Amino acid sequence: MNVILTSTLSGPATPPQGGTPTCKAPNSYKKRILCGLMQKRFWLMVFCVMMLLQCSGDTPRHLGVVNGKLAACPNSPNCVSSQTTDKKRYIEPLHYQETLAEARDRLVSVLDSMARTRIVTIKDDYVHAEFISRLFRFVDDVEFYFDGDGRTIHLRSASRTGYFDLGANRKRVEVIRKKFVISKTR
Repeated sequence: MNVILTSTLSGPATPPQGGTPTCKAPNSYKKRILCGLMQKRFWLMVFCVMMLLQCSGDTPRHLGVVNGKLAACPNSPNCVSSQTTDKKRYIEPLHYQETLAEARDRLVSVLDSMARTRIVTIKDDYVHAEFISRLFRFVDDVEFYFDGDGRTIHLRSASRTGYFDLGANRKRVEVIRKKFVISKTR
């Protein structure tokens, strides 16, 4: 079986250099299938390399609390916040009855119990954690701001990279909410 890989941007019988690999083979069914598989493998390799290079990203510099506010969500749909006015990105804050320190310790305990989580910062009224996705190792930043006067924990959960998150940040916050409520009854 003689199969020759070429690039759409270069001449025949040369390896791909910046173009989509194509396969020039006689029109037999088996050879067309083989050529299609080679193209799919090429794009799978490109995709995997891109994912490995861009999954974690650097820690954003805009995280934290400024004047009682967490950072605003970006224009992409991969963020939720309890301090936004955008209905699509809004999520209810957490509430607590105990002291701020007890609520913070309870929240940290909940975060510690969750898989692929790293707590980055713990301050008197602020907690920052990183959540790492299982498959592609994407990193999402989750922040909590404790408003001691209102006994409210404002939160923000955002993906570092990409555009869509398929609702992962919202689901994660709801899991944290559920575990936080359940931990109170213990």
